[in-house]
Amino acid sequence: MADPSAFDRAYYQRYYHDPRTRVGSPQSVQVLADFVCAFLRHVGQPVRRVLDMGCGLGHWRDAVLRHYPKARYTGVEYSEYLCDELGWTHGSAVDFSMRGQADLVICQGVLQYLERADCRRAIDNLATLTRGALYLEVLTERDWQENCDREATDGNVHLRSGAWYRGLLARHFVNCGGGMFLAHGSPATLFELEHLEGR
Repeated sequence: MADPSAFDRAYYQRYYHDPRTRVGSPQSVQVLADFVCAFLRHVGQPVRRVLDMGCGLGHWRDAVLRHYPKARYTGVEYSEYLCDELGWTHGSAVDFSMRGQADLVICQGVLQYLERADCRRAIDNLATLTRGALYLEVLTERDWQENCDREATDGNVHLRSGAWYRGLLARHFVNCGGGMFLAHGSPATLFELEHLEGR
């Protein structure tokens, strides 16, 4: 796994605080959270427990709790710097464990920092932690070539194909598009054409 000291004050200043170089903002996360929560309401997935794996500055916490104010939120962060600064639970997507499962697991911008074997383990672990829905965002080879702003995106990562991720995720989840994945045991109801790929 990556050295947690790499995710220090300078890293977060560049990619999250400085408006000239940041990759996202609280406002962009709010828009994304509005979409995620609307989707979950649409398919009938209840949200009582939220796990944010790689919670960073905590933008998802505020955004999701606006929709689910009674939900229990757990923020897990690999950066020792942020854990000290913001009080998050220290852990990794590869092996973090908790009692029970979450109705919504968020994992944004994490898996590309993991070596291939650790990434496989992390996907299996995310499935273990998820009883409802997973929101997953990962930078892929194609994203790096065609979609992202390279000035505002950390390129010191492991770039893999979207097909590689989809193959591993399909063992545990139904791909609904938009970064949304439903666990096979989720109580949500999906109509056939709401599946991104056929059964």
